[in-house]
Amino acid sequence: MKRFRFPLRPVAVLRAHRELRAREAFAASVHAYVQAEERLAATRARVAELAAVLFEGRGGTYLAADAAASFRAYRAECEEEVQAERAMFEAKAAMQRKREEYLEANRQLKVVQRLEEKARVQHRADSNRAEQAALDDFAGYRSARRPVFS
Repeated sequence: MKRFRFPLRPVAVLRAHRELRAREAFAASVHAYVQAEERLAATRARVAELAAVLFEGRGGTYLAADAAASFRAYRAECEEEVQAERAMFEAKAAMQRKREEYLEANRQLKVVQRLEEKARVQHRADSNRAEQAALDDFAGYRSARRPVFS
């Protein structure tokens, strides 16, 4: 039986490497997105904490310098929250792009894998057909060599 050789093997190898790189890039983008979400949650917690401190400070004596410093810190945290939210949205968009790239690379790899599987099935069928023909020929030769008794 002749050994199976897939002519598109180099293409399959290249597509497998491309799919692996796309999967790794997607995983890295998911990690970056999760970190951006965590930073945003931490920033929102700090903003809520500063808002609570500002609210509690209104009941006691009013010191303008302390109030101004607290308000500046609150505004800085609010600005940081906006930046963290933008970074999270950018990370999410990048993650979606990497996901689409990974899915496309995976589709391309699966196309070559299906072609290879079809070629293997065809090779097996051709090999089985050739083997059956050889067995039929052998059986025909054996029956032709037998003496006929009448």
